Amino acid sequence: MPLTDLIRAEIARRGPIPFRDFMERALYHPEHGYYASGRAAIGRAGDFFTNVSVGPFFGRLLARQFAEMWERLDRPRPFVIVEQGADRGDFAHDVLAGLRNFAADCSAAAEYHFVEPRPALAAAQRERLAEFAACTHWHSDFDSLRPFTGVHFSNELLDAFPVHLVKWTGAEWVERFVEWMDGAFTFLDGALSSRDLDACLALLPAVPAGYCTEVNPGALDWLTALAPKIERGYVLAIDYGFPRAEYYRPERTEGTLSAYAGHRREPDPLARPGEIDLTAHVDFTSLAEHGEKYGLSVAGFTDQHHFMVGLSRLHFTDEAPTTPAAQKELRTLQTLMHPNLLGRSFHALCLSKGLAAAPPLAGFHFAPNPRAALGLR
Repeated sequence: MPLTDLIRAEIARRGPIPFRDFMERALYHPEHGYYASGRAAIGRAGDFFTNVSVGPFFGRLLARQFAEMWERLDRPRPFVIVEQGADRGDFAHDVLAGLRNFAADCSAAAEYHFVEPRPALAAAQRERLAEFAACTHWHSDFDSLRPFTGVHFSNELLDAFPVHLVKWTGAEWVERFVEWMDGAFTFLDGALSSRDLDACLALLPAVPAGYCTEVNPGALDWLTALAPKIERGYVLAIDYGFPRAEYYRPERTEGTLSAYAGHRREPDPLARPGEIDLTAHVDFTSLAEHGEKYGLSVAGFTDQHHFMVGLSRLHFTDEAPTTPAAQKELRTLQTLMHPNLLGRSFHALCLSKGLAAAPPLAGFHFAPNPRAALGLR
C-alpha cells in the first residue's frame, strides 16, 4: 500500500509522529489520502451517510433558513453563501434551486462561493452547478475570499479535521504518537507535541487515569481565519459532536475517534491508511468560546432533530401533505429528525456577527438557551 510505505518512511526519518499527522496523511495526502484521492464514498453504496445523501430536501430546508438570514441582514446585495466541504456540489445545487423556486428576491441577490482546495472536486462542483454558473465562484483557500455579508455553511466539515490524541496518566497529559513496529502501525505515548494543546487541555474537566480523548486546535485555527472574512452575517456548522461537558464525560474513556468503511466501524484506526474514513466528534463549546474572542456571538445551538422541526415550520403548511412529492419530503424529514439516525447525534451551531439581538432563527425556534446548553458563562 503506497500510503503505508510513505508514512513508514516518514517515521523512519522523524521517529514516531503525532496521531494528528497520521490522520492528516491518511485523509488528505494529495495522491493517496482517503478524501483527496476521491476514494471517499458517500451514500448507501459507500462508507457513510450524510444529510445531503438522504436527498435534496435537506438543501431545500436550508435554503429557507438562508432566506431568513438574508431578511435579518436587511436584504444585502450581494448575499454571499460560502460553503466549505461541499463534496460534489449537490447541497449547493439543492439550495440554489430552492431559492429560485420559493425566494426569488433572495435568489437574485445570492452569490454562492466554494472554498475548495482540491481541483478534482472543484471541477465536479462546476459541472454540477453549470446551470448556476453566473452566481457561483471558487476559492482554493480563505486568502482569496473577500470579506462578505452572508453566511458560511458547513455540513460534516469539522469532524474530518485531524485531531491530536491525548491520555491522562493520573499526573499529566501525554500525547499518543504512531510508531511502526512488528509490521504494523501502533500507538506510543510521549510528551505533548505542541504548546497549542496546553490551552485546550486546561479547559477539560477532571477525568480518571488512563482516560483517552481528542483535542482539535485545527478547528479553532479555522475559525480564527474565517471570522475576519465575515463583515456581517452568520457561521452555521452542522456536525456530530457535543458540548464540552458531554464530550469529556469521565465515562467516555476512549474518546470519540472512529474509523469507518462500508458503513461499518473499523476496529483499528491505524489500519489501511487512506482506505478508510477517520473522524472525531466536535467540541461545540470550544468553538463557541473561540468565536467570541473574534467578534462572533452565539446565535443558536441545538440537536438536528429540533433544528429540522424548526425549519419545517417554514416549509410545510398546517395542512397534512397530500401530494406524492410532499409526502416524500415528509418521509425525508423524518429520516433527518430520527433520533436513532441523524436527529440526535448531529447538532447545529450558529454564530453571528454585526447583528443586534433578535428572536432565534427558525431552525432554533425549539432550542434551549444556547449559552446554557453549551455551558458558557
